Amino acid sequence: MSPPRAPPSRVFVELVPWADRAREKDVVSSGETLPGTCRPLSSAQAQIAPREVHVSGTAMVSARPDRAQAVVRVSSTKEAAAEAKKSVSRRLDYVAQSLRQQGVQAENIIITKDFRRVENGYHMEAEVCITFTEFGKMQNICNFLVEKLDSSVVITPPQFYHTPGSIENLRRQACLVAVENAWRKAQEVCNLVGQTLGKPLLIKEEETKEWEGQIDDHQSSRLSDSLTVQQKIKSTTIHAASKVFITFEVKGKEKRKKYL
Repeated sequence: MSPPRAPPSRVFVELVPWADRAREKDVVSSGETLPGTCRPLSSAQAQIAPREVHVSGTAMVSARPDRAQAVVRVSSTKEAAAEAKKSVSRRLDYVAQSLRQQGVQAENIIITKDFRRVENGYHMEAEVCITFTEFGKMQNICNFLVEKLDSSVVITPPQFYHTPGSIENLRRQACLVAVENAWRKAQEVCNLVGQTLGKPLLIKEEETKEWEGQIDDHQSSRLSDSLTVQQKIKSTTIHAASKVFITFEVKGKEKRKKYL
């Protein structure tokens, strides 16, 4: 699914009605006020309204998955319970040793075992769940285990995902970039008309969007087993978009003092 196109940015300008400017001259020579004219404004009404510039800003940022998980399954069915356990334990020790040699930390390895009686004996099965932060290392380790172990050992295709902290950082980054874009736009507008940009008076995040990958869910589920590693990474990449509305104060051009 292609990312939604952000609406064009807008700049708002407020104009004072010409009738208000002409009211002071709308007096007859006799001193009488014509119908519809205003009386002198109060001190509060006479205050000059603050000058403002209203701008919107948009931004879109993306983040690849930061974790991947692969599972190694080792199983054996024997007539004797001890033989089934021994067969699995031998290959399980080899997998654990290979992971340590490849630099995988113990906290990233979870081993579970299941032992049960079957019709003709005993069945032992173990799973080694490995979490990776380096995808290149993950591919090297999985390829090594496929080469060294027999067909009784199954290595599942890696699953990629995002940690909650990375998703929250992505949302925050999208908003901050949108605010920066709006500020730059307001700065350019003020420079164009010979004014100085002041402090922000209002910052409002109007819209946020998130989506994953660039293919629809149906196609993703249908092709998940046949996707390459790079295609899986792309399909699990998260995109976040933000739109903000900001009101800035506008100051007059500062005059430099001349010294004799």
